[in-house]
Amino acid sequence: MVDQMASGAPRNSVSPTRLETGWPTGLAFGGLAVAAGNVAFAGPDMVTMGASALALVAAGVSAWRVVRPATPFYRIDDLDKPVAVTTLSGTLVATNTAFQTMMAARARPAHPDSLADGDAAALALFSLRRRAIAEGAADGFIPPSLLARLTRQEGHLIHVFEDGAAPEATAPPIDAAVVDIFPAAAVIADKAGKIVAANAAYRALAGGGETLDDGLQVDEASVARLVTQAEERLSSRLDAPLRNAPERRVRLSAKPFPGAKGRVIISVSDVTEQSELEAQIAQSQKMQAIGQLAGGIAHDFNNVLTAIIGFSDLLLQSHRPSDPAFRDIMNIKQSAQRAAGLVKQLLAFSRRQTLRPTVLNLNDVVADLSMMLDRLLGETIHLEISYGRDLWPVLADLSQIEQVVINLAVNARDAMKGGGHLTIRTRNVVHGTATTGDDEAIESDAVLIEIEDVGTGMPQEILDKIFEPFFTTKATGEGTGLGLSTVYGIVKQTGGTLSVTSEEGKGTTFHVYLPRSEGETRIANAGDEARPAGPRSANQNADLTGSATLLLVEDEEAIRAFAARALSAKGYNVLSAASGVEAAEIFEEEGANIDLLLTDVIMPELDGPSLVRQIHAVRPDLKVIFMSGYADGASVDELGDAQFLPKPFTLKALAEAVKRELGRG
Repeated sequence: MVDQMASGAPRNSVSPTRLETGWPTGLAFGGLAVAAGNVAFAGPDMVTMGASALALVAAGVSAWRVVRPATPFYRIDDLDKPVAVTTLSGTLVATNTAFQTMMAARARPAHPDSLADGDAAALALFSLRRRAIAEGAADGFIPPSLLARLTRQEGHLIHVFEDGAAPEATAPPIDAAVVDIFPAAAVIADKAGKIVAANAAYRALAGGGETLDDGLQVDEASVARLVTQAEERLSSRLDAPLRNAPERRVRLSAKPFPGAKGRVIISVSDVTEQSELEAQIAQSQKMQAIGQLAGGIAHDFNNVLTAIIGFSDLLLQSHRPSDPAFRDIMNIKQSAQRAAGLVKQLLAFSRRQTLRPTVLNLNDVVADLSMMLDRLLGETIHLEISYGRDLWPVLADLSQIEQVVINLAVNARDAMKGGGHLTIRTRNVVHGTATTGDDEAIESDAVLIEIEDVGTGMPQEILDKIFEPFFTTKATGEGTGLGLSTVYGIVKQTGGTLSVTSEEGKGTTFHVYLPRSEGETRIANAGDEARPAGPRSANQNADLTGSATLLLVEDEEAIRAFAARALSAKGYNVLSAASGVEAAEIFEEEGANIDLLLTDVIMPELDGPSLVRQIHAVRPDLKVIFMSGYADGASVDELGDAQFLPKPFTLKALAEAVKRELGRG
């Protein structure tokens, strides 16, 4: 163009190309900033559009025609309407005086792209250029008040403009090819769910159809709400399954469509895996919340039950078996002990029970249980045990692992009312080789216990709830709904993973993965010191009296009163404290005379372990018994060499624990 102007050609002349007569309707694309425009997706919930980041569509108006003789480019100044000529790629070639005057009045550079001063205008100009390039000509309305006609001629686009207003009676047409520039599935739809335009990615995902409901399982009300929320600039998102593949879910995110009221541009993303992950997280959070609630309730109940059982023992000491009240007191105590069993299961589920982990060989654990399992299962169920070779050791509480196996076996028995086959298998599982979909959950090598039955199986809606406390499919009175929740809590607290596969009519298999331990295998037995303190004396008439001085620390008044009375009755000198702070003050005065510290674990201000550390700084040889309903989810090993007395405990268990600790060398 510079060379031509230098040679004396007219200032608007570039070539002898001629401007043809007539301007039929259409759409096209070309320009400078507009040509570089695009659509940016900020996640599935947002479609970002702007004049500089140009996207999709535009409005059109009815055609107007001006019949003139053919005019060369250098004659465009003769036209009374603004005219601009560009290449198909958007490079400016020529403009006439009328166009320059119009752009000067708008205080904008003399280029057609400068007319795109908003989303709607940019989209309109984009659409006109796209159609003009494809069809040869296009006309339409560019907001806010400009009519444009574009013609393709020998590698150029000729733009002619005049003032005008958008028609109000008819809805603007939308170019279906516009949504093809989206990299993801996208549609333009109205409030009724009718698809105005859809790209190939959407058709490949959802199939054909004229409405969203043809490819997606959505109703008209949901679509209308999505459109309304988008128009009000609210969060507009809708999840729906595909109609041809209900197991797959997609997420619809909408934004208002510029220049077309009641219509939105909707991005459609496949979120099947994301939805499954969200459901797993929600389930995990729900189980955690239930566990925290169960743990808090169980802790408080243990204190109440300790007092009930303790005072029942005190009453039984003053009533003979022939006394009419003796049976009533025994009923009270037995009911309290039954409640204590339920509380223990709640603590197991909430992972707040206190464990004594020991290095175990699961083959030996299962073998020791086999005779008991035979009796529990009955004659109609055949038990088969398959032992894995060279099984790795695991670190776990023996009694709790036994409870896991027994609970799962009993659950399998109940699922096989008419008899059947129960298989227990053990084997090593190298990290990354699990076959039940638990690879990601297993962080290291593990030992697997599989318990498989051929019972009734369970549908998915029941599988989603089986580990929740008090959920049961058994008839009223046949179960508490705490068996599987207890198993869940024990496995999780041990650091393992629990999963289940089931098919209706074919049976259920539970998979228990326990992390491999590097320690030397050693099986805990009934006399092992790792066991919690409790009534273990074989001699029912053992002497439980003593004369030592005890410091009793318990913030629950009823328990403190019962324990003080019981121990005083055995001959001990008992110093009682209602808190750790009060106990520290008593120790400052009587520390030299105290033989044993008996303290609760969880107390306000100064808890049991902190109190013990403070006292051991002065008297490291002082013997200690911790007592608690739970140790805040910690292992008893974290309490040092101290003996642990779990709540609720009986008078005899308390006296035995004190006697044993005082007698320990």
